[in-house]
Amino acid sequence: MSQYSHVKYTQSPTPSVVSGYSSASRLHSPLPPPVNHRRDCLSATSKSYKYLRRLLKFNQMDFEFALWQMLYLFAAPQKVYRNFNYRKQTKSQFARDDPAFLVLLVVCLCVTSLGFAYVLGLSFWQSISFIFYVVFVDCIFVGIIIASFFWAVTNRYLRTNSLEPDIEWGYAFDVHLNAFFPPLMLLHFIQLFFYNWLISQTWFISRFLGNTFWLLAMGYYVYITFLGYNCIPHLKNTRIILIALPIIFLLFLVVTIIGWNATISFVNFYKYRVY
Repeated sequence: MSQYSHVKYTQSPTPSVVSGYSSASRLHSPLPPPVNHRRDCLSATSKSYKYLRRLLKFNQMDFEFALWQMLYLFAAPQKVYRNFNYRKQTKSQFARDDPAFLVLLVVCLCVTSLGFAYVLGLSFWQSISFIFYVVFVDCIFVGIIIASFFWAVTNRYLRTNSLEPDIEWGYAFDVHLNAFFPPLMLLHFIQLFFYNWLISQTWFISRFLGNTFWLLAMGYYVYITFLGYNCIPHLKNTRIILIALPIIFLLFLVVTIIGWNATISFVNFYKYRVY
C-alpha cells in the first residue's frame, strides 16, 4: 500500500505546474470558464458605482496617503506607481478605489484658482465662474478626453497580445490626474508669485521665465503619463509617449525666440472666457 502511495505522490505535479497547466487549458478550452474564474472581481459599472458612492464618505478616505502621493509626484513619481501595481495584485484593479486623491486635487484647484482670480483682478462671480471652468472643463472634461484617447490607444495598439487584460478606463483617468497635479501647482500657484512684477513685463527674461514654467509643466505631464503606462508589464512600446518631450522643448525655443509669452496669452484667454 505504501508503494502505491509513493507512486501517487511522486507522479503528481507541483502546485505551480498544476496552476500553470490549468491556466493554459482555460485559454485554449472551448468550454466557458467556471464562475469563480474571473479576471475582475467587480464589473466596470460596479467599480464606478462603488467609487462614486465613496465620494460622499470622507471618513473612509485616506487623505494622508493621497497627500503622500501628491508630494512624491514632484520628487519621485515612479514611487507612486508602485502602489498601483500593489493594488492590482491585491484588489485586481490598477485604478484607485479611494477618491481621496481626486477630492484633494479639486480642493487644490479651488484654492489656487482663487489666488489666480485675485491676480487677474476678477470679481466675486467671475471668480466663481473661473473656478467652475477650471475644475469641470480644464481638469475633468479635458481629462476625460485624454484618458479616453490613451485607453483606446493602449488597448488597441500597445498590449503585447490580445489575451492580456484591458487597461481600465479608470486607471487612464488616474494617470491623467497624477500628471495634472504638478502642472497645476507650477502654473496656478508658484507662477503667481512672479506674474505681476516680472512675467507680465515685455522683457526677454519675462517671456523666458513664463515659457519655462509651461515647459516644466508640460514636461511633467508627459513624463508622469509615460510612467503610468510604462509600469504595466503587458504594455509594449510605451516610450513612444516620450516623443512629445523634444517637440515641447522645440516649441519652447521657437516661441521664446519669436517673442511670444505663453503665460500672458493664457492669462488673456482666462480673462476672455469669464468676461
